[in-house]
Amino acid sequence: MTEKIFESQACAGCGVKLQTEHADKLGYVPAQALDRSPIICQRCFRMKNYNESSGITLDHNDFLKLLSHVGHTKSLVVNIVDIFDFEGTLISGLPRFVGDNPIVLVVNKIDLLPKVTNYNRIVNWIRKQASEFGLKVVEVVLCSAKMNMGFDRVIQALDEHRGGRDIYVVGATNVGKSTLINRLIRDYSDLEAELTTSQYPGTTLDLVKIPMDDGTFIIDTPGIVYPHRLTELVSKKDLTTLMPDKVVKPLVFQLNEKQTIFFGSFVRFDFIQGARQSFTFYVSNALTPHRTKLERADELYAEHKGVMLAPPTLEALELLPKLTKVPVRIPKGKIYDVSISGLGWIKINSDSGADLAVHVPKGVKVAVRESMI
Repeated sequence: MTEKIFESQACAGCGVKLQTEHADKLGYVPAQALDRSPIICQRCFRMKNYNESSGITLDHNDFLKLLSHVGHTKSLVVNIVDIFDFEGTLISGLPRFVGDNPIVLVVNKIDLLPKVTNYNRIVNWIRKQASEFGLKVVEVVLCSAKMNMGFDRVIQALDEHRGGRDIYVVGATNVGKSTLINRLIRDYSDLEAELTTSQYPGTTLDLVKIPMDDGTFIIDTPGIVYPHRLTELVSKKDLTTLMPDKVVKPLVFQLNEKQTIFFGSFVRFDFIQGARQSFTFYVSNALTPHRTKLERADELYAEHKGVMLAPPTLEALELLPKLTKVPVRIPKGKIYDVSISGLGWIKINSDSGADLAVHVPKGVKVAVRESMI
C-alpha cells in the first residue's frame, strides 16, 4: 500500500485520518493491520473489542463550529436525545445552524420508563419542551436502542422527511447515537463496517460520511460533551451506577419540611418549606437513598461522604467539583419535576408549592419543568 493511498484513508469506525507513526495520537493503526478490511484505528479497535473508553470528544462550541455548514446544505437533521436526561442532552443552539432543514427528534431509552407510561403524553410533553427550547421539529419518535424498540418507526420517519437529502445525525455522548447509525447502515447502505460502540462518552471523532444506496450520505458527528451533565464528571465505574440499565423503579417518599434525601455523595435533596407531601424520585435502581433531618444533613455528609454515603468513594469524590446548593422554588397550581442532568428527576406530587434546595457538583444543571409522567 503506497503512502499516498494510505494518507487518503479514514478509519471506518470514527472517520479520523489513519496514520502509523504515532501510537499516542489520533488515527494510529499498526502497520500490520493495514491489510485488514475494513481498517479501523487502534482506538476504535480497543473500544470494540475491550470496551475501553477514550477522552476524545467535542465540547458544545467546537461541535457548533463543526456544524456551521449544515445550514447551507439540503439535509435532514436527526437529533438523538436521552429521555432520562432530556434537558441535559437537547442541543441548545441547533436551530441557528441547521437553517430551514427539518429536524427529527429521536428520543432514546424509553425502555427505562415505568411500564404504565402513557407514550402519547410523553410525545406531547417532548414537543412542548422542545418548542420552549426553540427547537421546531417535524416529528418526535420514541425508541430504545438497547431493546430494539421503535426503530422501524424511526426508519419510517426518516423516509417520510428525507426527500433525497443527506441525513446528519447529532447528539450528546451516551444517547445511543452509534447504535442508531449502525441500524441506518443496515437499512440504507452496503457498507460492511459498522460504527464502533462503547458505553463511555466520545465514540465518534469527526464527520463520518456513510454512503447510502441512493447516492446520498448518512453523516455522523462526534458526541458532544456537556459538563453540565453529572455523567460527564464521574469515573467509569460510577458512570455504570448512574446510568440505568433496566426499567427504573420510582421511589416515593412522604416528606415533611426540613427533611433531606441523599443519593450517595452525588446529590442532596432538601425539602425546606411546604406542606407535607410526596416526592417521586426517578433515578438508577443502583443508587440507594438515605433520608435524614435537614439540621443533620451537613454533619452527616461531612462524617459519612464516600463511605455510608456512597458512591462515589472518597477518593473519587475528591476529583468531582464541590457540592453546590441550588435553591429551587416550586410554584403552586401545577405538578412539576425537578430534573438533575445526568442523575434523573424528582416529581413533586402536590400542586401546593414548595421551597427546595438541590446540592450537586458545581456546574451540574438543575431545572424545573412541567411534570413528564
